[in-house]
Amino acid sequence: MKKSILLATTLFSSLAFGSDAEINQHLSALGMTNIEVQPAPIKGIKSVVSDQGIFYVSEDGNYILRGDLFEFKNGELVNLSEKILFGKLNALSDQMIVYPAKNEKYVVTVFMDITCHYCHLLYSKKDEYNNLGITLRFLAFPRAGLDNQTARQMEAIWQAKDRNQALDAAENGDLPKNLMTPDIVAQHYALGRQYGVRGTPSIVTDSGEMIGGYLPPKELLAALQEAQ
Repeated sequence: MKKSILLATTLFSSLAFGSDAEINQHLSALGMTNIEVQPAPIKGIKSVVSDQGIFYVSEDGNYILRGDLFEFKNGELVNLSEKILFGKLNALSDQMIVYPAKNEKYVVTVFMDITCHYCHLLYSKKDEYNNLGITLRFLAFPRAGLDNQTARQMEAIWQAKDRNQALDAAENGDLPKNLMTPDIVAQHYALGRQYGVRGTPSIVTDSGEMIGGYLPPKELLAALQEAQ
């Protein structure tokens, strides 16, 4: 659980809108992309998920908050913003490359790039994670964006009939020869941007919390135990 809550507020001057379509239109004009407007648990507020992150907009359009929204519940702080994205993440579960633990205690989802050293290091220790009861689920996040060879190689991996075998081959130096236009990878990349992923690997716990970059197996286990 995060120990502090930081919310930055910005006043929209001379903007007034009420409908979701109007909110979308005005936020697009401010440079936000892939905008999804949703109800928020606070009366008079809308949740906005975009490539630039999660925002909360007053229904009259005068104020916008950027940051995590927490609910105080049963003596604990529950991150409602992470729950929004966690639902979107789990909706992609059938597109993930999964290395399951036989004695599963935890599930983590990893945004990865096949050119990333620490992603390769994490992958190379997958058996150690599994032996500690940690299931690994991989999503694609080409750090340089979607218009490059790496993104097309990753699309070929995620489009393969046997994704695990394709990723195993790539991690051992046998990269795909048939490059593919990002589609599945584009979906993963968009979600990663909404999570605020800037580097890889980025790890999301089975409660939806982002815990940052590479952690060796025993350190990741300790972090997951502490987060319970």
